[in-house]
Amino acid sequence: MNDKVLSLDLDDPNQLSEKESGPVECLGKTFENDQARRDYYLAILAEKLKDPEFRKIEGFPIGEDEDILNLSDPPYYTACPNPFLEDFIHFYGHPYDSNEEYKREPYAADVSEGKNAPIYNAHSYHTKVPHKAIMRYILHYTNPGDIIYDGFSGSGMAGVAAQMCGNEREIQELGYTIDEEKKYIFDGKNKISKLGSRYAILSDLSPAANNIAYGNNFDVDVNELISVSENILNSIEQEYSWMFKTKEPENGEILDVKYYVWSEILYCSNCNEEIVFSENALSDDYKNVTDEFECEYCHTILNKKNLEVVYENFVDPFLNKIIQRPKRVVTHICYSKNRRNLFKKPDEYDYEILEKVNSLPLPLTFPHNVIPDMQMMRVGRMKPTKITHIHHFFFVKHLHILNTIWNKCNSIQDFKVKEILCYWIDSNFVNLSLRNRFRPGVSFPYNPMAGVFYIPMMSSEANPFIAYRNKIKAIINAFRSVNRINGNVLIGCGSATDAQIPNGSIDYIFTDPPFGENIYYSDLNFFIESWRKVFTNTNPEAIIDRVKNKDLIEYMGLMQLSFKEYYRVLKPGRWITVEFSNTKSSVWNGIQTALSNAGFVVADVSILDKKQGSFQSVNSSTAVKQDLVISAYKPKSNLDKSSFGESSEDGVWDFIRSHLGYLPIIKRDGNELVKVPERDPRILFDQVVAYFVRHMRDVPLSSKEFQNGLIERFSERDGMIFLPEQVAQYDKARMSSTKLRQLSIFVHDEASAIDWLRQLLMDKPQTYQDIQPKFMSELAGWKKAEIQLELIKLLEQNFLKFNGQGLVPAQIHSYLSTNFKELRSLDKDDPELLAKAKDRWFVPDPNNEEQLQALRERDLLKQFEEYKTFSGKKIKQVRMEAVRAGFKKAWKDRDYETIIHIAEKIPESLLQEDEKLLMWYDQAQTRHGNTGFF
Repeated sequence: MNDKVLSLDLDDPNQLSEKESGPVECLGKTFENDQARRDYYLAILAEKLKDPEFRKIEGFPIGEDEDILNLSDPPYYTACPNPFLEDFIHFYGHPYDSNEEYKREPYAADVSEGKNAPIYNAHSYHTKVPHKAIMRYILHYTNPGDIIYDGFSGSGMAGVAAQMCGNEREIQELGYTIDEEKKYIFDGKNKISKLGSRYAILSDLSPAANNIAYGNNFDVDVNELISVSENILNSIEQEYSWMFKTKEPENGEILDVKYYVWSEILYCSNCNEEIVFSENALSDDYKNVTDEFECEYCHTILNKKNLEVVYENFVDPFLNKIIQRPKRVVTHICYSKNRRNLFKKPDEYDYEILEKVNSLPLPLTFPHNVIPDMQMMRVGRMKPTKITHIHHFFFVKHLHILNTIWNKCNSIQDFKVKEILCYWIDSNFVNLSLRNRFRPGVSFPYNPMAGVFYIPMMSSEANPFIAYRNKIKAIINAFRSVNRINGNVLIGCGSATDAQIPNGSIDYIFTDPPFGENIYYSDLNFFIESWRKVFTNTNPEAIIDRVKNKDLIEYMGLMQLSFKEYYRVLKPGRWITVEFSNTKSSVWNGIQTALSNAGFVVADVSILDKKQGSFQSVNSSTAVKQDLVISAYKPKSNLDKSSFGESSEDGVWDFIRSHLGYLPIIKRDGNELVKVPERDPRILFDQVVAYFVRHMRDVPLSSKEFQNGLIERFSERDGMIFLPEQVAQYDKARMSSTKLRQLSIFVHDEASAIDWLRQLLMDKPQTYQDIQPKFMSELAGWKKAEIQLELIKLLEQNFLKFNGQGLVPAQIHSYLSTNFKELRSLDKDDPELLAKAKDRWFVPDPNNEEQLQALRERDLLKQFEEYKTFSGKKIKQVRMEAVRAGFKKAWKDRDYETIIHIAEKIPESLLQEDEKLLMWYDQAQTRHGNTGFF
């Protein structure tokens, strides 16, 4: 494989070579050639497709056997659940060995990788993680030869990343170095991994996604691809290039059109005349468009948002009936001369070409599937388009050209070449449709809105010959930039809820699951699947979609089933990395809850910055511009067994001892150390509670008993708990760091307000008068459905105030003697020190906190009793800390009905956004005999 990215000349015959042939090895079998290998496994797959039980596998796609077989390249790639998974794992994998030495901290560094790699841009997909970002995680968690799994694999970047872990150049571009023996990889002075490819199992519900994944991951004879694609392009141009010609206004020279601008026609709301939108809204220099413009007939100032579309009737030969569509006309033509983009208005020559095109009989073999009941077709710009079938998205010229070029590509006998050719063709389907926006002032001709169906008022009908000539060059460059080893990746089509993978056989999981309601994947993939004739089975699709009656509850349930499958197939003690982005905290919380309910233990949350936002993240003020990455592990089986033996208290410390070993010891931001929140004693206690409750066991220790036990058994530094063997590493880093930075806390409820006050008072014990103005400035984000407590009540129930009597508390004394020189040598009962310390609030130590907690809990449970007796349908505002305390007590009392009853009365938004409450509610339903929250 030539690692150098080349600039190609498709007309250079010296780049062509004869196709290699000969014996091939596949899963331990030897075949005469690659076609013999494919024929052998196709026959096995054909038999499997006849089995009704095989078709009952969750997520089995919708399609005929013939179409599934035509898309498949078994055993490596099947357009259905891959029946050769066990063979692949048996041949390449290694069984779980509890004695195997394997230890990794979570990859806690925030990762930033751009989207400009050639393979990333070879074929678009709605959401995609750059393979270089995934490589960092794979290198950290795995060794060469390990098997990676992604059940939401999309375009297959996890497979690309797994193979590229053996590419020296790519490793070095990550900033790593390789030793002289080309065995180990170093990050500065530290050895972090071994050089070598990993294996990958990829699966996605969408056949279209798997088609792209196959193209991204499997090698093909590049020279043959150049030759065949050039022949096809030349053939198509000879037949259809006249469709994209125009006459230069000045000298009549015939030139190639880069694109046509089609504009919708609107009714003037005042005089009802027909107005060509672009003729009125587009500036004379073609660089700006305005929403408001003057009617050329009545001179009324109009806004496009208030105008109705003009429709025209036309005979649809595909449907054999008269239908309506928005009336559009060509208003501008972009052509190139002397490398300059020039615009002109259509003239007689251009209209003659349009008439000739419209006189041609349409190719009725063009896909004309009816569009399913999609959310996207009912909202926004799609609603007035009256599009009902896939062919309505395409210009007439493109109906002819795309149909012909698709048929030519599918006539190629060599499967890999044929599939890459189809990969090449369908990569431009969106760019060559009505979805392609004309954007004034933007020279790039392909501007569809990503991640959504959107038909603009001004569409760009792009020249397909230019589009495909540029695209094949990009694809060849991409393929030459990455390792693509046939046999290292296995692809199947099915649901992540039914992986069909043996228990405990996967070494590492990297997954990028659907983002709730952000992207309607199956709707968007229908655009390609109409050509492939194999369609997504949407029943197990994990999205929130009102049209399909899929709400947050169903989404979370499907995600939990998927994570349970991940948990089942992952080896004990190994890691899962979940990359996720969503604008709603309820969805983000649901993902974490589903992950924990499946059995995983979360060890770290970091940031993945993909450098370039999607449409939603760039333009929406509420969107998440950086993806969050959850690092979680599957506890070892011996921990599960020991945790609930004769002494469940011993199980607490077994769990904590194991859990601390999985947490990051050090987090840095430049020269600063960042506090690891997962090592906070309160977070650790939350993990214990969650672990015991999800295993249907009572928590054997109180919070105070747990806190005291931590101090007895483990080491504490800066409010964090460490194993004894971890402390030296932390102390060394602490000495070399400029400071320890606390994480920012945003106040939105009682719990976060307490955390904010604790952090404030730990740094500086203060009086009420000092605290109050700072606290008030933090309250803008307080949840409307949660009761807002007074500052004095928060202080009285959670902190202590020094009244000026007795000895100055240690925390206040330490602060004052550090920050006031004149107070440093004074005794703790000195009048001057007492006066300075009086009325300051401070954080109590664990020995003094128990009584405070008891008083607070009585107040919380008193509030909870009021909710139990509430007779209305919904409680509009609640104190969530009271609900948490009540749920905890009800669980201990085995009063599951009360948990379910109150959960259904509090505001749904608060329940969905609270991981602890969801845990109690879900487990209470299970104990009560219901199917559970999910």
